[in-house]
Amino acid sequence: MLTFAGPALFLTTIIAMEGVAYVAHRWVMHGPGWFLHASHHRARVGLWEANDLYALIFAIPSILLFWWGIGLGKGALYAWAGGGIAAYGAIYFGFHDVIVHRRIHHRYIPASNYMKRIIQAHRLHHVVETREGTVSFGFLWAPRPEVLKAELKQRGKDGLREPVGTFRD
Repeated sequence: MLTFAGPALFLTTIIAMEGVAYVAHRWVMHGPGWFLHASHHRARVGLWEANDLYALIFAIPSILLFWWGIGLGKGALYAWAGGGIAAYGAIYFGFHDVIVHRRIHHRYIPASNYMKRIIQAHRLHHVVETREGTVSFGFLWAPRPEVLKAELKQRGKDGLREPVGTFRD
């Protein structure tokens, strides 16, 4: 039974991190942490943006759990939890930075309904350039795009990004 405790904690931590990421994105990044996250809602200039500092900030608990569990010998379960946080970070990087924002060039085209839904939900999140009025704060789970579009329509045009490639009068 104890043999499964580590892997079970690892998987539970990955799942729980989606909730942590949602809360951090909605109430920290779009709240007092907007000074860093705002760079992510504008066109990026160069390879890095201020928002990338969140990757370092969110790596700290993982590093500390590894250090506490292995470095200080307090128990392997701490390291399993730290590994779950790190794994969620890797999944997030792959989905968010590589697939959605294409910070690394690739030819992947989403085929599954799940991937199409979460990519579209994230793009709908980015149609709002301000910290208020946006939708869809999760990364691995998102409401259906129809729900998000209706929510955006209800909120009006405050903070919406101008369409790319159109003429302005």
